[in-house]
Amino acid sequence: MSAVIEADLRPAGRCALGTGPLDRIIAHTDGRTVSLRSFHAQVRALAGQLPAGQHAVNLCEDRYRFMVAFCAVALRGQVTLLPPSRAPAVVQGVMERQPATYAIGDGPLDTEPAHYWRMPDTLDEADGELPQIADDVTVAIAFTSGSTGTPKAFPKTLGQFRTSTAQLVAAMSDLWGGRAPSIVATVPAQHMFGLEQSILVPLLTDATLHGGRPFFPQDVARALAEVPSPRMLISTPMHLRALVESGIALPRIAGWVSATAPLEQGLAQAAEVRFGGQVREIFGSTETCIFATRRTAWDAAWTPLPGVSVQPQPDGCLIHAPHLPQPVALADLMEVEADGRFHLRGRQADLLEIAGKRASLGDLTRRLLAVPGVRDGVMVQLDSPGKVRRIVALVVAMGLSEGDVLSSLREAMDPVFLPRRIRFVDTLPRTDTGKLPRVDLLRLLGDMDMPRAT
Repeated sequence: MSAVIEADLRPAGRCALGTGPLDRIIAHTDGRTVSLRSFHAQVRALAGQLPAGQHAVNLCEDRYRFMVAFCAVALRGQVTLLPPSRAPAVVQGVMERQPATYAIGDGPLDTEPAHYWRMPDTLDEADGELPQIADDVTVAIAFTSGSTGTPKAFPKTLGQFRTSTAQLVAAMSDLWGGRAPSIVATVPAQHMFGLEQSILVPLLTDATLHGGRPFFPQDVARALAEVPSPRMLISTPMHLRALVESGIALPRIAGWVSATAPLEQGLAQAAEVRFGGQVREIFGSTETCIFATRRTAWDAAWTPLPGVSVQPQPDGCLIHAPHLPQPVALADLMEVEADGRFHLRGRQADLLEIAGKRASLGDLTRRLLAVPGVRDGVMVQLDSPGKVRRIVALVVAMGLSEGDVLSSLREAMDPVFLPRRIRFVDTLPRTDTGKLPRVDLLRLLGDMDMPRAT
């Protein structure tokens, strides 16, 4: 597949919502294939059925229906809102802060937000002109998590998405060798990672999406078997580990893409050996979209996407990219090599200083995940106003003791950063994108006392 997005015959500055020959297969869903021609017809029909309004929150579970709704909302002249979570309270909060907002979904919900509109079970088709909009039209607004206050809004135009998608494909296309890839994803389309990798790539290139969102290993294997090669699996470290440890056989995979949580190098190596295909980890944010990648099994440094550069700052970094109207400041601390590749050294808010020594929670967590036998884990610094803020660890592991974990960690980090206590749990409270909200971690820790860690 070319790294350059195909240009249709259309007025300058406008882009089709779904590019390529009309007979190309854009999706595999519900056991059938959907051509670009049918997709366009369904987008036109749904756009005429949508409620009035300015904004829509897309809660569709089916990935293909999400894509139809996403494009229909844009064609109607409305903007899709992407809350940081699909938790009912978060969705309702975002809707209340934006004027004339409704929610759209493809099925009943346990808790329906106000102004919920359900898509028809059978999508109608309508004849008409090629569905297209101007490049400078805002099609989505993504929101940060709001962990330090009200979620911040970041508008995204179709032109920005077209440029960032072209950069991403230029960096990934060697995995599928000039053929059109099939994309299966375990992450929700509502998350920026899921949107960019599993919706925009098939929408703006010749890739094909799988409409499902498989969760268990056998579901992933089934979904991959339903699409032709070359196959790309868009996932998270949590799902990657489950697949490696499951013993299940998968159809041949051209490549894996991982994000949302730190990927341990040993896990990436195991996935490549077990299933074939390269594991590519991506780096991005709500503010910037995806801007770097690396083959984690072999590379420690991140390689910026074509046209992207990273500029270190005392309190973070600036990201320069063709799809960004101006450089974007992030709180990530980067060390940049002469060739432009960079190493993540943590985030300003995660930096620790104990006994005159410095480290980051992110790096300590990566060292914890590398301990043999640890299936999942995280380092947490407790809140202790006026006192030393102690480090504790939450660990998912079978057959390990606190002493076993500490013994391995002593070989990997300075003793001052060893966790004062370790709590073993059955599972960590990860969101559907693999994130670990601090409030949930603190709730899981409870009233942990502090002797130990010598």
